[in-house]
Amino acid sequence: MNGFSKVLIANRGEIAVRVMRTARAMGCRTVAVYSSADVDAEHVRQADQAVWIGESLPAQSYLNIAAIIEAARASGAQAVHPGYGFLAENAGFAKACRDAGLVFIGPTPEAIRAMGDKAGAKRLMQAAGVPCIPGYQGEDQSQSTLAAEAARIGWPVMIKATAGGGGRGMRLVPSAASFAELLQSAQSEALNAFGDATVILERAIIAPRHIEIQVFADRHGNAIHLGERDCSVQRRHQKVIEESPSPAVSAELRERMGATAVAAAKAIAYEGAGTLEFLLDAEGQYWFMEMNTRLQVEHPVTEAVTGLDLIELQLRVAAGEPLPLTQQDVQMNGHAIEVRLCAEDPQQGFMPQSGTLAAWRPSPALRTEHALCDGAEVPAFYDSMIAKLVSHGRTRDETRQRLIAGLQDTVALGIATNQEFLQRALSHPVFAEGAATTAFIAEHAEALLTPDAAMEGRAALLAALLLQLGERGWPSPLAHTLPNALRFSLNGKVHAARMTPQGAGRFDVALDATTPERIELLGLPGGGVVRFSCGGVSGQAMSVRKSSNHLWMHFRGQAFELENLTHVAVPRAGAAGGDGLLRASMNGRVIALLAAEGDTVAAGQPLVTLEAMKMEHVHCAPRAGRVAALHVAVGVQVAARHVVAEIADA
Repeated sequence: MNGFSKVLIANRGEIAVRVMRTARAMGCRTVAVYSSADVDAEHVRQADQAVWIGESLPAQSYLNIAAIIEAARASGAQAVHPGYGFLAENAGFAKACRDAGLVFIGPTPEAIRAMGDKAGAKRLMQAAGVPCIPGYQGEDQSQSTLAAEAARIGWPVMIKATAGGGGRGMRLVPSAASFAELLQSAQSEALNAFGDATVILERAIIAPRHIEIQVFADRHGNAIHLGERDCSVQRRHQKVIEESPSPAVSAELRERMGATAVAAAKAIAYEGAGTLEFLLDAEGQYWFMEMNTRLQVEHPVTEAVTGLDLIELQLRVAAGEPLPLTQQDVQMNGHAIEVRLCAEDPQQGFMPQSGTLAAWRPSPALRTEHALCDGAEVPAFYDSMIAKLVSHGRTRDETRQRLIAGLQDTVALGIATNQEFLQRALSHPVFAEGAATTAFIAEHAEALLTPDAAMEGRAALLAALLLQLGERGWPSPLAHTLPNALRFSLNGKVHAARMTPQGAGRFDVALDATTPERIELLGLPGGGVVRFSCGGVSGQAMSVRKSSNHLWMHFRGQAFELENLTHVAVPRAGAAGGDGLLRASMNGRVIALLAAEGDTVAAGQPLVTLEAMKMEHVHCAPRAGRVAALHVAVGVQVAARHVVAEIADA
């Protein structure tokens, strides 16, 4: 490949590692940039060179255009790959690269600017004959005008930030009564995420499919599409599962949507990788939503079914080469599905999590895009996605089953993730039938989030066995046979167990005063793996000990956090939550104080808003009373469990 021999990746995490892999295979040296929170990150270790661009707020480091340009100069890089997120769709960054004599691996600044503003993009697409959702994209952003336009469009209405993406700054408004509140919330989130509070309004298409078309174009006038991806399974407008091809798209519809996407790319003289996003209704009508002028998170599913390396195509097109294939050369083989593994707790409203990964073992049966290892830090400053797991097979159901099995075999211990939630989503009959729409998670939340009581019971028995073993390993043959009382928490739920040794590694366990069950230790193969038998069925689990009283356990595709409470005083009944202390639910930055010291507040009243992993999280008063103290200020970074406010009797 001509043009450049060293590439700087202006990003972090799994996408930086992914770009490095292809660049290295093509003979390009790679340069990483890193913030103060990423000194020991995997993308830094894998690069040929690395340049520190850290600032007081690590998330802002990757938005520092001047520092990144200087890093490219200092390292001798000739080209810059932006990845996705951060500066990937920043026209100013693309222009700064061009002005500095660097190749920006992406579209021109003019194309980014044209499509980066959702209002302007809709006007351009309408002019090009692309079907667009009816709405308002005017310059008048006053609340009165926006409310009047929403009423004209008709309820429900979707509010969308014109800048950025990822579901931030988006709100579904069911009626006029909630418009003002949701507008303020959307504008606030957009301002914090993108520095621009401007919004557009669109008629809400209820329960559609979210279909996107991957396009590629070069500077020689060639443009093709690489089929579609179905990204309908979403939560808060953020994609959770993506697949290609879509079970809802026929060959004829694919041809029509593909032709529309290619025409749109040609209309703006597009170069490089881009994605046209559409909503598809049950009648087969589709509407343009937006264009992402970058590589998508979900690009691996397109790579799997086409056999193409999209990053290689990006590098070649950026170097001035024509596309090496025509539309007739594009072949789609089999089916691919990707899930996003996120550091979040589905049982706590999908609250973002941060901390240290005690153990990481990706399944060898899947393509797993990640930048993780044992002991890797998951900071609170970035998006919650920590890995992407991709399966490819001959049929959709074969692919789905492989992905479920691979998810079950993936070990991620030390922080809560959505691993179990993803397995349930893939196993749900509606998804299995290929019938999931954007309403899938909301409509089936109970089935997707209700704990499996039988699984929890087995995990609790195994937890009792691990506690009985402690750090000694295999029990001594001289161990006493008297019952042993244990008390422990498993993923926050407290259990009591009565363990009666029966010799040779066998125990009768009465869990929470139920009829005793027999559990037998079969072996300790090493690496924290325990083999056991329960109810006549053998199995195994992996555990990682944090301390003598605290460990993580991987069992049947789920992660469990275990804490020994045997020697901890039992709290008084009714004492929980009664201390009036409001604690941060995660590491984050304070972006708003919604009450002042001395204010009288009701239980559940919003007091403090934290921003973590690019999302806003409102923390509410734990009980009614008076705000006795606020221990934080706007802009302060707080750790999980930090007391942010105290509520006293009124």
